[in-house]
Parts: sequence; structure tokens; C-alpha cells
Amino acid sequence: MAKIGIFFGTDTGNTRRVAKLVAKKLGAAADNPVNVNKASVDDLLAYNALILGTPTLGDGELPGLSAGAQAESWEEFLPQLKGKDLSGKVAALFGLGDQQGYGHEFVDAMILIYDQLVECGATLVGAWPTEGYEFEASKAVVDGQFVGLVIDQDNQSDLTEERVDAWLEIINPLLTD
Repeated sequence: MAKIGIFFGTDTGNTRRVAKLVAKKLGAAADNPVNVNKASVDDLLAYNALILGTPTLGDGELPGLSAGAQAESWEEFLPQLKGKDLSGKVAALFGLGDQQGYGHEFVDAMILIYDQLVECGATLVGAWPTEGYEFEASKAVVDGQFVGLVIDQDNQSDLTEERVDAWLEIINPLLTD
């Protein structure tokens, strides 16, 4: 069985911590999480199953230098995927956001990764319900659900592990099939 590749972008380290929690819960099915600022496109393409995580910074932006991140991240990595063939690959997304402080653009960065993966032909799994969150608007809501797992470490950190467990029950069979 091929392993699941876990890639994340981060600025404060919260997304890295969630990526490590996901990897720990998947056990031998997943490789260690890798920060995208230390990865190449070939690293990502080596996997048929992917879990990708991102926070949302600034005005609904991916982490990266123009969003004020301390290092390169998804903003610099994502354009490298343009034109790549991801057909046959299955991907699931998770995003971190602050629904109280940034409820008008809650986890918006997820849609940027989602759109790029769809454009490249990947199959996206792991949509997540919007129930249990209080936010004004999110570009990451498609057909009434978030495009992936949503974590709010600022306001609902007590729900993180429970949400990760429930989401992994949904996506694990789809990623390890």
C-alpha cells in the first residue's frame, strides 16, 4: 500500500501541529508531514494520496511572503503546480482559520488550493459540514460544505481532535483504496 503524503504551509506553527496530529492518527499509512517550503513539486507528485493543509492569513490569503509570513509557503509553491497532471491522485484538504476574528473570510485560502488541484485533475475528497462554526462568509464553501476539514485553534481548539478523528474516518478509506 502506498503511503499518504501530508504537506502543509504554516506561519505560526498551528497548521504544522494539526498536520502532525493527522499523521499520528494515520500511523503507518502516512509519511511524516512536510512543510511546502521544504518540498518540491516532484515530492508532492510522488504520492497518489495527499492531505494538504493551510492557514488563511491577512485578507483571505495563502501563507507566503506577500501575506506577511516569515518564510515562503503555499503562495510560492502553488503556482508551480500549474499545468501538472494530477489525474489519478486523490487529495483531501484541511484549513485553519479564526471564525471570530476573520469570520468574513473564514478559511478562504483553502479554495485557492482546491481550485488548483481541481484544475490539475485531482479528485478531491473530505468535504466538511459548516455546522458548528459561526462565520459570515467563506469562499471555501462549495455546495453548502467546506472543501475540507476546518479547524479553529483560536476559538474551538477543544474540538480539534474530535474533528480530525471524524474527518479521517471519512477520508482514510478514500485515500488508501
